[in-house]
Amino acid sequence: MQFKSAQFRYAIVYVVVTLCVLLFLNIYTARNSQEIFYNNKKASMFERCELLSTSISSLNVLNKTTIDSTITDAIRLSVARITVTDQNGLVIYDSVDTESTIKKYMFLPQTVEALHGNDVFTWHYKDGAMQSHAAMPIYSYGTLIGCIYMTESDSEQGALIASIQNNIFTITLILELTVIIFSIWFATGYSARLRKIMGSIRRVWSGDYTHKVNIGGNDELTMLGNAFNDLTHRLDVSESKRQRFVSDASHELKTPLASIKLLSDSILQNDMDPDTVKEFVGDIGNEADRLNRMSQKLLLLAKTEDSTEDDFEIVQIAPTIVRVVKMLSVIAQTQNIEIQTDLQHDCPILILEDDLYQIVFNLVENGIKYNVPNGKLYVSLFRDGDTAIINVRDTGVGISEDALTHIFERFYRVDKARSRKSGGSGLGLSIVRNLVERNKGTIRVSSTPGNGTEFTVSFPVFDTEEESI
Repeated sequence: MQFKSAQFRYAIVYVVVTLCVLLFLNIYTARNSQEIFYNNKKASMFERCELLSTSISSLNVLNKTTIDSTITDAIRLSVARITVTDQNGLVIYDSVDTESTIKKYMFLPQTVEALHGNDVFTWHYKDGAMQSHAAMPIYSYGTLIGCIYMTESDSEQGALIASIQNNIFTITLILELTVIIFSIWFATGYSARLRKIMGSIRRVWSGDYTHKVNIGGNDELTMLGNAFNDLTHRLDVSESKRQRFVSDASHELKTPLASIKLLSDSILQNDMDPDTVKEFVGDIGNEADRLNRMSQKLLLLAKTEDSTEDDFEIVQIAPTIVRVVKMLSVIAQTQNIEIQTDLQHDCPILILEDDLYQIVFNLVENGIKYNVPNGKLYVSLFRDGDTAIINVRDTGVGISEDALTHIFERFYRVDKARSRKSGGSGLGLSIVRNLVERNKGTIRVSSTPGNGTEFTVSFPVFDTEEESI
């Protein structure tokens, strides 16, 4: 695992945060447990001090003998030391009898506070034992006559506190080690999956669009891997189309270019009469026109495939059909082809008007080009529920069943000789299909050899609120 990787940094941050939380819980729990012991010990020692203070306050004379007898008879205590002073702080009794303390003043902070009428308790943990100190004033008939000072060293509770703290520390250490191991495992696994994606990206960058990545799991990286696979699939399809397009375009463009080259070389290398030269130059012009038409259609096809979002508009279909028929009627007349239209059921659709014009133009133009002399072409428009249907049917020679599955492919021509003669490039129907699908429509074709061909284009009707009322 790389120490500069984002996964490693996230793991470190996670470990540090959890460590801080566990340390806080450790300290909080330890202090809480000590607080519980403190309160219990304080209540216990105050209770005993109060009992002793009550017993001592009833004595007529305060001295070591009377106090010792009172303490022995009145209470069973398990304390380390009990000291009693008079109101001036002079030690009268000390359970740990030493000549160094009797008849001497004791001005400890606890006794000073007690001689001022306050109950005092202090506590600290030292050397595995609880060291407790309590002091309480002694009153006789409302008059302060001294104080009682009690100390205790409780090793049992000290050992219990130490055990609790050790257990808490051990649990904290185990939890933190678990967090560290889990963080390293998670960061390593996450980084490995991410490196797998990066390796796949590099493979796709090098041109392997068929590569797929298998991330596994069910998280955001899985979604990223699935999106990556979808992207590579689209890239693979696009690359296949591009290669096929380049191959087909090169093949198709090569023929007119070769013709132009052959004709021009013939003119240059042979001694021809003016009529023959004129004929060859005319052939060269025809091939140049063919190249021009093919280039324009290639550009249009590329434009339709690359377009994604455009400003669609509500368009009435019938006026566009009328314009196309009017435009192509001159060509139809030259071939004695009659165009009949049935546009009684006009309806609006959401489409680019230029796309609709191009669709109708190509279909009507094909119906004229590949019709028979004195044939007919029927263009109709009708509505079926929420669908607008454009139907273009000719009385031409028709298309064989095998060819029907290929007519929308680029550069495909059913009758190559006739297509070249009529100026066809094999791109018109491919352009029509792309334009139809781009505008959420569908196109179908049916044909019977010898009886003509019928194209049916369907678009969803786009009714406005006023029209639907």
